[in-house]
Amino acid sequence: MTIKEILEKAKQQGRTALNEVESKDVLKTIGIPTTETRLATSKEEAVAFAKAIGFPVVLKIVSQDVLHKSDSGGVKLNITNEEGVSRAYDEILTSVKKAVPSAKIEGVSVQNMARSGLEVIIGLSKDPQFGPVLMFGIGGILVEIMKDVAFRIVPLTRRDAREMIREIKGYPLLEGYRGMEPANIPLLEEMLLKVSNFAEENPDVREMDLNPVYAYRDNALAVDARIILD
Repeated sequence: MTIKEILEKAKQQGRTALNEVESKDVLKTIGIPTTETRLATSKEEAVAFAKAIGFPVVLKIVSQDVLHKSDSGGVKLNITNEEGVSRAYDEILTSVKKAVPSAKIEGVSVQNMARSGLEVIIGLSKDPQFGPVLMFGIGGILVEIMKDVAFRIVPLTRRDAREMIREIKGYPLLEGYRGMEPANIPLLEEMLLKVSNFAEENPDVREMDLNPVYAYRDNALAVDARIILD
């Protein structure tokens, strides 16, 4: 499906946000690397998808009503066999229904387990005065505590992308602080420019969060994504 078809489908269904699978389909379309992710609506389907993707895999709840998946027991990592997938599927549904009884559950996403890397965030939001604004910073679960981010108004130039990455306090981590694997900075710049172009071409998107993006020496991978419509 094209991006416009994905967005239109969500609108026709009365949804204000894309689920994780749809959001990652958008990322693939605009050229941002992400994990292979499929939506399972049954335990048997989850097992079949895991076998097709290849172990180890990650299972996550897919529901617009569950904002913090991990806190609700909606995430299972590093699952290495079919029995583990079946067990994880049941445990996720049980935990989420207990934590958020009113949640409308679309299913469970099945995706390959990505190698850990330095976690960064790329975000997009609409400012009432300035319009689309892009954000970059240190990501993962610490993003709200660290608040180490930089902002630029869309559209970005290559210089904008380069500067906003380098102005965060955590930039030394991206260079490979104390033996850590350095990030591929030019690739992160490209990702920012692609999100900027996406924002220009799709004004009906209100918010977009890629968090975390694993930054590696030779690659960068968005392992979770959320897109909210205007």
